[in-house]
Parts: sequence; structure tokens; C-alpha cells
Amino acid sequence: MDEVTRDIQGDIPWCMLFADDVVLVDENRAGVSRKLELWRQTLESKGFRLSRTKAEYMKCDFGATHEEGDVSLEGQVVPKRDTFGYLGSMLQRDGDIDEDVSHRIRAGWMKWRQASGVLCDKKVPQKLKVKFYRTAIRLAILYGAEYWPTKRQHFGHVQQRPPEAPVHSDILKHDGNMRRGRGRPKLTCEETIRRDLKYWSIPRDLSLDRSAWKSAILVPEP
Repeated sequence: MDEVTRDIQGDIPWCMLFADDVVLVDENRAGVSRKLELWRQTLESKGFRLSRTKAEYMKCDFGATHEEGDVSLEGQVVPKRDTFGYLGSMLQRDGDIDEDVSHRIRAGWMKWRQASGVLCDKKVPQKLKVKFYRTAIRLAILYGAEYWPTKRQHFGHVQQRPPEAPVHSDILKHDGNMRRGRGRPKLTCEETIRRDLKYWSIPRDLSLDRSAWKSAILVPEP
């Protein structure tokens, strides 16, 4: 697919291709329709077919302008959606994360039900259950969570949880009157990265190059 469409692919994020899933982005509906028609012609000239039943579009409400009209493919109106699923994540037209959070919760419960035979088996060691949960279930729940643009309302849900809830152990509370406990405070993510870079004697700029980074950390020191 990458080779067939190489000449019509745009830069990310205006064109994103994964296997046979394609995302086309433009500033207006007319631009999306033109791109869609170009992809249809290119694919069909190579013996492929652009699915009419799976194609859909979403208008992002990030700006103040409101454009009327539809996105069409060969004269057929493409269905409009308020949410857009891509690579396991749910995108909303208003940029919120509620749909994706709900989707992740459902995915976690589905994985739990599939693994209930193992997790509820008294013969399975507790240590193995914990490892299985962290590998199969928790990853399904947290998939893509590092990119969630959380808002005040989402932290409000967390604050409403009881003080003994595990979620409170990882929250940074910005309270100037709050007394710090004894001992050295836990390192933040950025502080941990700086510490590791200093330990390995690797410049920070080098870590931005994935290939060079792997080579630096995998080659043993003499």
C-alpha cells in the first residue's frame, strides 16, 4: 500500500497510513473531497478499491468558523461522525477524551472477562495473576492514555475518589500549605530521564535519535 500510494501521500498529520487504513486531513471539506477522489482514482488504477461503506469523516470543532456542506466520494455523500476510531483510539470532534476513556474501560473489562478463568483460579499463584494483569489487562486500559489532554473536570473525578484509593498515590497535588513527608521526594519523569542520561554519559540530544540512542545504550563500555 505504501509503494502504490507513494506519489500521492502527504506529510503527517495531513496524511496518515497504517496498513490498509488511511486518514486524510484538510482545512475544509472541499479539500478532503479532492484528496479522497485522488486516492480513489490512484487505488482503482492499481487494482484496489476504496471502501464506500467504511469511509467516514469528522469535522473538528476547534476553530470559530463553521463551514456548510458534505464530503463526497464519486458523487456519494460520506457519512459524518462525531467520533472517529483510529488505531484503537477514539477521537472526538471537540478534542475531548470522554469517548476514548469509556472505550478503554470497555476494553479493560473485555480483557478481564476473557482472562477470568486465570485470574479467578485459586490454583494459579498470586504473583502470576499480578503479572498477567499488568501485561494483558492494564495495558489495554492505558493504551494511548499518555496522549490524553486531561482537563480540570477529569482531575475532579480523581479528587472525588476516597483518600485510600490507589489513584491518589500518583497525583501531584499543587498545595503550597501541604507538608512534605520525610525522606527524599520521588523523581519526576523528566528528572529520571536526566539521571539516566547522566549515568550513561549520553548527551540529551542523542536521545532524540532513536537509532543512535539504541546503539549507545546497547554497546557495552570497555
